[in-house]
Amino acid sequence: MKQRYSPKVAELLALCTRNYASLQRLLTQARRVNGELERFHWHHKTQAITIELALCEQTKYTEVVKLTRHDESTKHLDAPSIDLRLYHDAQLAEVLTGQHFSRFLPVYPYPNASMLQRNEKFQVNLFVTELLGQFQHRDWLLMTIQESRKS
Repeated sequence: MKQRYSPKVAELLALCTRNYASLQRLLTQARRVNGELERFHWHHKTQAITIELALCEQTKYTEVVKLTRHDESTKHLDAPSIDLRLYHDAQLAEVLTGQHFSRFLPVYPYPNASMLQRNEKFQVNLFVTELLGQFQHRDWLLMTIQESRKS
């Protein structure tokens, strides 16, 4: 008998906790350099890639930020972007929407018409973890307010 898939909640929460810590570190660094802005940019040292972090919504206990990756070599395509909600009281950051999807379900039937994995919600949060992990390398430079306005 085929075993039914059940999501691994502890692993998802661990990813969301890691994403929250990474985003808080980036936002703290950016606000220390540029003040309380709503949009920050990091530029890669050797490649024509810019990561933009934009504050979309702010409440007492949450923030919604949009993470967008701009690549000069693919500027004719839509820049991939992900909306994340930061829960400050729980110290979690969860993916809300990604590119052409909104509101990820905890589990999807497989196969499905959208070709999503059973654990698609986990996969998109893992992608964010890996993307934010790039910032641990010294290849990214936070742009100042003046540099950001030029781009």
